[in-house]
Amino acid sequence: MRFDWQFFWQSLFTPSDRFLDGLVLTISISVVAMILAIITGLAVALMRRSRFAALRWLAGIYIWAIRGTPLLVQLVLIYTGFAAVGLYQFDDVSLLGLSVKAAVQAAILGLMINESAYIAEIVRAGLDAVPKGQFEAAASLGMKPGKLMRWVIVPQSLRVMVPPLGNSFNGMMKTTSILSVIGVSEMFQVTQSISSATFQTFEIFIVVAIYYLALTTVWTVIQSAIENRLARQVGIEQPVSITQRLLGARRGAAAALSSRE
Repeated sequence: MRFDWQFFWQSLFTPSDRFLDGLVLTISISVVAMILAIITGLAVALMRRSRFAALRWLAGIYIWAIRGTPLLVQLVLIYTGFAAVGLYQFDDVSLLGLSVKAAVQAAILGLMINESAYIAEIVRAGLDAVPKGQFEAAASLGMKPGKLMRWVIVPQSLRVMVPPLGNSFNGMMKTTSILSVIGVSEMFQVTQSISSATFQTFEIFIVVAIYYLALTTVWTVIQSAIENRLARQVGIEQPVSITQRLLGARRGAAAALSSRE
């Protein structure tokens, strides 16, 4: 059995329309699910900080249950389990002129629920990183809780939250590969179909690995730019280079941060 270089280069540089559709679907699901997960995670994090014990307990149980069960199990329960017990059945819908299949809806919901539990902890850690004196000073000025969070707390905590949030999104794009179990025609499932039809398994899976690597690398560049911009806002002028970000060597930024402290 020989490696088919012609098939490999053709699949890499001139992929089929099905493969490109799977690529677009992978990106779309990741972006939509991440946006919804951030909103949900923020709400859960605020519930954990609530003065009402019931809200704190609900948020704690939500995080405990979601983080303690596999995403694969959650997806199957959401897509097939809900329908089996008559709780809810996903149907294809038309949204803004686009047809959104039932499996795609379940995939977005599953990823959103799973990721929001982790994001809630990221947000909580970011908010806790802001000195309590900031809260007290704003309260003494008569600032309402909403304005306090918007203008004082969130801007300071963003620098702490952005790196783990970016890493979560990076991980989510790779996690979409398991959505094939509920019939989502994302990039990995399309690759499986091509492999079954052509028997060029090794070649086509190297291609999809390269595409996943390209997606995560592009996002790493974007994330680095966001982190550097936030760092400049607090006076850290030494940027994190793309090489440092990809290889995990961030001595310069760490030294700059420690010098300010």
